[in-house]
Amino acid sequence: MNDNRFYINELNKLFSGRSKKAYVRSFGCQLNVSDGEKIKGLLKQIGYSFTENENEADLIILNTCAVRESAEDRVFGIIGSMKKLKELNPSLIIGVSGCMTAQEHIAEKIKKSYPQVSFVLGTSAINSLPKLLLESVHGTRFSADIAEYDDFSETVEQVRESKFKASVPIMFGCNNFCTYCIVPYVRGRERSRSAEDIISEVTRLVQTGYKEIMLLGQNVNSYGNDLSGGISFPKLLRELDKIDGDFIIRFMSSHPKDASIELIDTIFDCSKVAKSLHLPVQSGSDSVLERMSRRYTAEKYLQIVDYIRNRDSDFSLTTDIIVGFPDESDEEFEATLDLIRYAKYDNIYSFIYSKRSGTKAAEMPDKISDEIKSERMRKLLEVQREISTERYQRFVGKKMRVLVDGISKKRKGFVSGKSSEYIIVEFEGDSSLIGQFADVEIIESMNWAVIGKKI
Repeated sequence: MNDNRFYINELNKLFSGRSKKAYVRSFGCQLNVSDGEKIKGLLKQIGYSFTENENEADLIILNTCAVRESAEDRVFGIIGSMKKLKELNPSLIIGVSGCMTAQEHIAEKIKKSYPQVSFVLGTSAINSLPKLLLESVHGTRFSADIAEYDDFSETVEQVRESKFKASVPIMFGCNNFCTYCIVPYVRGRERSRSAEDIISEVTRLVQTGYKEIMLLGQNVNSYGNDLSGGISFPKLLRELDKIDGDFIIRFMSSHPKDASIELIDTIFDCSKVAKSLHLPVQSGSDSVLERMSRRYTAEKYLQIVDYIRNRDSDFSLTTDIIVGFPDESDEEFEATLDLIRYAKYDNIYSFIYSKRSGTKAAEMPDKISDEIKSERMRKLLEVQREISTERYQRFVGKKMRVLVDGISKKRKGFVSGKSSEYIIVEFEGDSSLIGQFADVEIIESMNWAVIGKKI
């Protein structure tokens, strides 16, 4: 990748003495949000300040998501609406980055159909931003860099949205090729950052006051497989756990095929690693899992659950479920309900299957009506609501350590935060508690949160 220092220096000369505002909007997952923070970091080096109002921006960057076609359609609608902004302000520069633009046909569509857009930037080409921006300032009609790079932009200081919670990508890309997922095609193959760089970044964050570190990757469990030296994800967690400071370590997402006994033991052994695990199962049916190319069975998945429950029956588990995968039968759906009842998740994140062009699942026959899919979703949520209501009762009378992240939206005079178990906890307090840990005794439970009083 080109050294961007030259382009940063040239832009700083051009912008000297001029106030420039940038509007950066990220869509989708936390990795995308982290990429948006890196984009802001580069723009800060160039002298931009930031605005939440696109109407007062000199530069607009839409950092996009491609997980669902509906997400792409939404972004195209927003890009189209910005034609008016460009007409009102001809010097306005509009760029599109992220997973959408990593697809060559999307980048070409933007070039041909949206003349208001000056450049597109791929997911691993963030360091090219100053070069493309300089070209746009000099009047180039359209610039693009959607190549895949191994450069992790270690020198880019992120402009973080939070002063106490930080996301730290530890790897990029995915090798799994689940049949419903576009991510391997837009994020590339798995590439791990060095353990030294990750440990150094987390240490700096903790020293500057960050209380929650979220380690990110499409499949964090396979971290280090591409590195020499034999560092695995459990070993990385143990090294991070040694860092001095009062903070909590979380991570996502985990693939069940790589969720080892070593990982589970590490979670229990490390004092700073959160006592919760998000383990996406997607379906409880072996035949559906095979069509999804998930490379595990329901039995294999539940062996992991059993190991966790045998160590601590109250351990917090969450998952993802896809309802209505192509030609999912009634029996296959019932198998998913059976797995949910057995695993007893604290929470599930459920989605009705949405066809994604470019994936193998999009070519599969599907005779299930939207009405049936919606009814299955309703039933799934009903079953999980009962489980969550029962599971959350186990916290009543117990003490939970909570990182306060905001004012409650439901209770006046209350604050809200999350416990080590990633449970929403609300209790009486004011904004001075935001960003701090608090010990809370739980006095009431619901199916989505618990209520307590500060000790």
